[in-house]
Amino acid sequence: MPTDTPQPAFVLIRPQMGENIGAAARAMWNFGLDRMRIVAPRDGWPNPNATAMASGAGRLLDAAVICADTPAALADCTYVYATTARPRGLTKPVLSPEAAMQEAAAKIAAGGKIAVLFGPERAGMENEDIARANAIISVPVNPDFPSLNLAQCVLLTGYEWRRASAQVVASRVDMARDGAWAENVEIEKLADHYEDTLEKAGFFWPETKADSMKMNLRNLWSRMPLSRADVQMLHGVMRQMVRWKDRD
Repeated sequence: MPTDTPQPAFVLIRPQMGENIGAAARAMWNFGLDRMRIVAPRDGWPNPNATAMASGAGRLLDAAVICADTPAALADCTYVYATTARPRGLTKPVLSPEAAMQEAAAKIAAGGKIAVLFGPERAGMENEDIARANAIISVPVNPDFPSLNLAQCVLLTGYEWRRASAQVVASRVDMARDGAWAENVEIEKLADHYEDTLEKAGFFWPETKADSMKMNLRNLWSRMPLSRADVQMLHGVMRQMVRWKDRD
């Protein structure tokens, strides 16, 4: 059974290859989507090629709703998007995948039932299908090669749905299990260790440039995001260098 998570239904219109249906199911489940509807699959249903390609997302195929035509697939929907890369001569709002899924998330939060249509692999959707949509999703692809594989289009749209509906962290650093960031006092002691040792080694020369060289070195430490393990290792590097010099 599908999950209870509010989400749009992804409707595959007359898909031609079972492998593409299975790949679309995998792409959907990658982003937590499990409402698949399939309109008049060319090779019938169920399709063993779809099951094989779906891998761990076979549950989506088991729960997929098979519809005879597009109106039946959209009967309970309140707003519909159609994905197409080509202008169709129809007057409709045209949105990027990002804008469309942000809008879809808002509509679903307000109680709407949303569907996204994906056309057949060979030539995409016919105008008869697109005419039933409220808006068009257009991916900004290379105009000299605009055709997207069915599963690729599903993946792009599913990714934007995830971004719009989930708390996505744009950037992070994964620390080691026992890791922690170095505190300022630890970095200050590291800077002192290097400065004192380099002073003894005669690094800060000529004397007229010593102060600026020390300031640049301090600035280097402040720019580096150091963990406590990093600080300990850098202390160890300098200690070992001194031991190596003394040994010679």
